[in-house]
Amino acid sequence: MFSKIPAEEKKRFRTLEKQLGYSFGKKEILKKALTHKSYANEKRLAASSQNERLEFLGDAVLELSVSEFLMERFPDYSEGDLSKLRAGVVNEKQLAELARRLELGNHLFLGRGEEQTSGREKNSLLADAFEALLGGIYLDGGYKKVKKVIFRQYGSLLERNPVTHFYRDYKTDLQERSQAMFRSIPRYRLISERGPDHDKIFEVELSIRDRVLGKGSGRSKKEAEQVAACRALVELGESVNE
Repeated sequence: MFSKIPAEEKKRFRTLEKQLGYSFGKKEILKKALTHKSYANEKRLAASSQNERLEFLGDAVLELSVSEFLMERFPDYSEGDLSKLRAGVVNEKQLAELARRLELGNHLFLGRGEEQTSGREKNSLLADAFEALLGGIYLDGGYKKVKKVIFRQYGSLLERNPVTHFYRDYKTDLQERSQAMFRSIPRYRLISERGPDHDKIFEVELSIRDRVLGKGSGRSKKEAEQVAACRALVELGESVNE
């Protein structure tokens, strides 16, 4: 696969490992995760030297770990809510954002063509490399180790952005549909709030023309209203998980 990894590369790897909070026992796995096919082709390396197979593995590990993370983080969410939120956080845009926070682009091995076309900044390339990195951690250290890294990365992502940042704007969609169907707008009512001031959970009830169509809970009133609007859309026969 790779000949002996130079000391200067190992030094670069340590910077990335520190940001990840994980140190690879087998540095050749880390290098493979960072090696784009353009580099492997240019250097005439074996097909097994580039990161596409690790990306495939990382994609599966990521979906499982994020599912577990979201179930723990949002115990009141239904299967549909969790599916929608997972789709909002496991996609090219969000994976590329996580990769940029790790400065992953600086560590990639790219061919000249990708270098000349700003490959280190491409969302698709960064997202793929992030998944390959997770696949590499899984092979090197096992599921518990990669899950710890994923939980840390996604905990940080959700701290920087409200959960509604990852949702479609259900409130606007519902208002348009309500006006078309009932010539009326939805009404939202706070029915409870629980927990300490720094970690409150709000519950909201949504009604149209005095008919309750949905309830939702969240860490803010806006988040709870979005969840309630999502459920009301389902109640009115709209698919929201596509």
